[in-house]
Amino acid sequence: MSGQVKDIRIDLVNYGPDGQLQRTLLNDQNAPLPRGFLRRAIAENERKKTEDYLAGLRALLEQYTLSTTGKVLDFTEQAKVSGPDSQGLLHLTGNGVVVPGDSMTVSADMASRQTRRITVNTSFQGDPVELTATFKTLPGGPTCMAFAEVTVPGKQMNLQAQNFDYHRSY
Repeated sequence: MSGQVKDIRIDLVNYGPDGQLQRTLLNDQNAPLPRGFLRRAIAENERKKTEDYLAGLRALLEQYTLSTTGKVLDFTEQAKVSGPDSQGLLHLTGNGVVVPGDSMTVSADMASRQTRRITVNTSFQGDPVELTATFKTLPGGPTCMAFAEVTVPGKQMNLQAQNFDYHRSY
């Protein structure tokens, strides 16, 4: 936030028996709060507001995963197709995907038909939000997000998520 790291969080994320994501907090390194009763209380209040904002933002952005077949079909039916480009990527661009006025572009490899990149431009609580996510395909397995960056210029906020150490739990 404003060029300073405010929080580093490590979560273990698994799919539960019901197919829903289950998150377990492994490490959360918050920035230290200031000393003094009044300054500390103000900082705690600001932290709570930021956490609530981020929870709502995450809920909005998760809708762009197009988690059901119907949502995928709705997107692909209205999307404009371009490409392939010089990297062999086909681009599907749609508007009004989740929020009126938003846009989303899904870039997929023509040969493998695997998603390689998603960009979303939307708004949350009146703030413009930009999301960029890159994907990788695991050996013999699914394609998953490798890195994502969310920028909220109005809040001078930049969030990064990196997924790593994938393995199957049997």
